[in-house]
Amino acid sequence: MDMDVSGIDIRELIPQREPMVMVGGLKSVKENSLTSSLIISEDNIFSQDGYFREEGLIENIAQTAAAMSGYASLKGGSKVKKGYIGSIRKLLVYRLPRVGSSIETTVELQGNVMNIDIVYGAVRLGDSVIAECEMRIFVEE
Repeated sequence: MDMDVSGIDIRELIPQREPMVMVGGLKSVKENSLTSSLIISEDNIFSQDGYFREEGLIENIAQTAAAMSGYASLKGGSKVKKGYIGSIRKLLVYRLPRVGSSIETTVELQGNVMNIDIVYGAVRLGDSVIAECEMRIFVEE
């Protein structure tokens, strides 16, 4: 079941600040998944030669995972915790989105071992998946 995400400021859910914010807003939140959106600007630090680079896609997935964790923390009445990418597995980048494009990224929590979240993330441009990977994210206690 989707939860109401209207009026939530993404900066309340993630530790990053400009110019490193790679999520623009929330589209939907479910029990174990979250979807974010981002309109890629020309002045984004990961935009180059008219495209949003691979590094930006990876950071976008990681920040979407951070937003999911932050949302769960706020909903549970606790402080938003910092997380760090521990590993990236099975990264596939099918194509790079152009500057001006709007992407949507969905992360799904696959499991949690101690303070490590295991997530699958997929970035979509329209109906097409343009990048996907599995991440292990270390979450501070």
